Amino acid sequence: MFAILLGLSVVLFFAYLIHEFRRPANYPPGPPWLPVVGNTPYIRKLARQYGGQHKVFEMLGKSYRSDVIGLKLGREYVVVALNYPAVNEVHRNDVFAGRPDNFFIRLRTMGTRLGVTCTDGPFWAEHRSFVTRHLRQTGYGRQPMQLQIQNELNELVDVIRERHGQPIWPGSILATSVINVLWTFVTGTRIPREDDRLQRLLRLLQDRSKAFDMSGGVLSQLPWLRFIAPEWCGYNLLRRFNLELNEFFAPTIAAHHRNYSEDKANDDLIYGYIKEMHDRKDDTSSTFTDLQLTMIILDIFIAGGQTTSTTLDLALMMMIIRPDIQARVRKEIDGTLRADELPQQTDRSQLPYTDAFLLEVQRFFHIVPVSGPRRTLADCTLGGYRIPKNTTVLIGLRTVHMDADYWGDPEVFRPERFLDGEQETHPGKAHLHSDRLMFFGIGKRRCLGEVLARACLFTFFVGIMQKFELLRPTGGDSEMEPSIVLRPGITLSPKPYEVVFRPRF
Repeated sequence: MFAILLGLSVVLFFAYLIHEFRRPANYPPGPPWLPVVGNTPYIRKLARQYGGQHKVFEMLGKSYRSDVIGLKLGREYVVVALNYPAVNEVHRNDVFAGRPDNFFIRLRTMGTRLGVTCTDGPFWAEHRSFVTRHLRQTGYGRQPMQLQIQNELNELVDVIRERHGQPIWPGSILATSVINVLWTFVTGTRIPREDDRLQRLLRLLQDRSKAFDMSGGVLSQLPWLRFIAPEWCGYNLLRRFNLELNEFFAPTIAAHHRNYSEDKANDDLIYGYIKEMHDRKDDTSSTFTDLQLTMIILDIFIAGGQTTSTTLDLALMMMIIRPDIQARVRKEIDGTLRADELPQQTDRSQLPYTDAFLLEVQRFFHIVPVSGPRRTLADCTLGGYRIPKNTTVLIGLRTVHMDADYWGDPEVFRPERFLDGEQETHPGKAHLHSDRLMFFGIGKRRCLGEVLARACLFTFFVGIMQKFELLRPTGGDSEMEPSIVLRPGITLSPKPYEVVFRPRF
């Protein structure tokens, strides 16, 4: 009997190993993987060596001569799209419209599968539609939004002036201004810049970005590590982040419940959501709950907390790296706007070089080099390969924005590529590249905050350039010199650098 059991155990063990090593039929090429951990140790080692997960994916694409790479990270099949046709297909084909349901995704939303960013299907469609509709009712994308951005610009200019020409890292002051525009639409109020809770959250948001990658990092691929090394794998960081967020949101939601009346429904997103909850109170299947509201706010906070302010930070950094571009930008602004005239998004057509510069910042630095993650809703094909149902799909945006066959000289920072000619008066031609500029995604899952992000980026940048000349500090710390080499993470970010804002008038 013992011999039989032993033999059966050996057979089962080898069957398990065969299953673990087996690649699905016609699966995209990629490195062989190990049982249980898959390619996770190999990818993490290379990411440290090459400076980020996105660079590893590109290296593998070249090694296997394929624009679609097949991996297994932990227990998950993961496919990476690395050229424009594959990336475009993932964005536009509904079979790729799902979101993974894994440990990291659920921990991101406090153990739930709620919110808008990380959900899919009818639930996602219903809540995305509500958020989009209600933000429009509160002025999103219209003049009230522009006025709010201009108010934040005025405060940001005052903060810079208060530094009296002392060196500043712009990244330390920009995020609060961007978040306050979002926060006003969501809650109807601003967050005081000196609020310690906000500063803690912003620091946690930065730590979170650096600790993980778009695939969720080691915590997503090997979730059992939370029992062995909770601090090292990022589990404790996410728990702290969730706790702080909940403590930050809960009093605001509770106050809205106490003060709610139907005539306030269009004042902000929370009041609008509470009205929807009241309207559906007799519907036992309603998904409009306080917890879902909290997760929607969390999604908005995470989405708006870094990307726009980081892009603005990089735009200001390029002003001191490229003083020739700074001079041209300032000349165009001075020739178009009065010194006392607040810029707004509608001025973009009158400032084609400035607009082209901001597009080039976003293309050149591609702070979201890999987007997603998506989940296949059925067996499908991509780039001629078979992709099994429930495979996680990552979208390589850097490879599209740095495609030499399309851009010609992608490694060169050249705003003129978005102009019809070399003359400043020529209109922009960004529309010619619209399918290739995927900063906000394309298709049904295009970023909800695109309109706000574009308006904030343009208005803040032009407003700062109106009021200040940007200079390198004299005799500054060499550690605070600007660098175009960005730090890896879920989003790429510049290392801290210093700039002197010298008032122009």
